[in-house]
Amino acid sequence: MFGKSPDSDDRKMGDLVSGEASDYDDAEIIIIGCPQDEGVRRNNGRVGAAAAPDKIRQLLYQLTSPPELTTGRVVDLGNIKIADTLEETHEIQAKVVAEIIGDKKRLIVLGGGNDISYPDCLGLSKVHKSILALNIDSHFDVRENEVRNSGTPYRQLLEENIIRPENFFELAIQPFANSEIYWQYLKSKGVSIHTLEQLRQQGIEKTLRSILDKNKADAIFWGFDIDSVRSADAPGVSASYSTGLTSEEILSIAAIAGRDARSKILEISEVNPTYDIDNRTAKLAAQIVIRYLCSL
Repeated sequence: MFGKSPDSDDRKMGDLVSGEASDYDDAEIIIIGCPQDEGVRRNNGRVGAAAAPDKIRQLLYQLTSPPELTTGRVVDLGNIKIADTLEETHEIQAKVVAEIIGDKKRLIVLGGGNDISYPDCLGLSKVHKSILALNIDSHFDVRENEVRNSGTPYRQLLEENIIRPENFFELAIQPFANSEIYWQYLKSKGVSIHTLEQLRQQGIEKTLRSILDKNKADAIFWGFDIDSVRSADAPGVSASYSTGLTSEEILSIAAIAGRDARSKILEISEVNPTYDIDNRTAKLAAQIVIRYLCSL
């Protein structure tokens, strides 16, 4: 899994990242996985994201480690326990997240369906009361359903006052993928929406810098739903579209996330290895992790 290199002159990410829990205390960044797609199934999506955390790891640890990354900073604690119900799994995940953030670590979460944004932000809120949350996604994920699923996390977070509307930003949204009802819901709440077209017109760097510079929240959550990327670059997702961010654009967002000292959680969701082509999507997820780490 960790892809240790036999060549000392060609250091891999597997040589850099520790899989030993005993290295936890000295680590700055922790990686965990949530290998479940029950929320996707409940949302009538294409299941398969449960296999994503280990597939992303496999490819991540085979990549060459950039020189700016040093050994000992990153520890991979493996996957959280998957319970009998999605609700129980979320409860476990929120507790794990809160403990890691409480220990003053940064956290990278590998999903799994996008429902994990709920326990990730919930756990973060146990430590930091003022949270800035950015959802990079084709979808709003504010569905109103009786049971939680991959389309409900941000509605749960808003309705439970875990994140405040003025501190929540929807980025790279594709209008054809969202109901007018949910547009109106977010507008009534005062949530800022930046469609894919608007993001490009305004400039990704300029838009994000404006959001980050103006917002005084203590901690930042970055939700990277990979279905925000066009299918040519990321075919292996739960819901793919031919339009979307390019690989270069989403990697630039990861770099921006890494440069802000308040960034506490980087979450990657909706990678679906079942529908991937030549591991293209999982490789992109691995590159997002590296770009983020290099920018910290």
